[in-house]
Amino acid sequence: MAKTIRSSGHEALRDALIAARKHAALTQAELAARLRCHQSFVARVESGERRVDVIELIVLARALEIGAGDLLSAAEAATEPDHRI
Repeated sequence: MAKTIRSSGHEALRDALIAARKHAALTQAELAARLRCHQSFVARVESGERRVDVIELIVLARALEIGAGDLLSAAEAATEPDHRI
């Protein structure tokens, strides 16, 4: 089974989330407040320690005021065609 936590697709998704947060001029704490969670959640996602599921991705995208598809397209483009689950 391939690991997805450190895959190129996962790293691209992390980078897209970080870029979206910075583009929105939000700190991790401000994004966490919008999400009604702890700043440590945002930090773990951005550092790659934690993956997000599809519902969390939708909620993150809404908090960042962008489309979830924009985030997914970054991950899709970076995921190797032969990546296995």
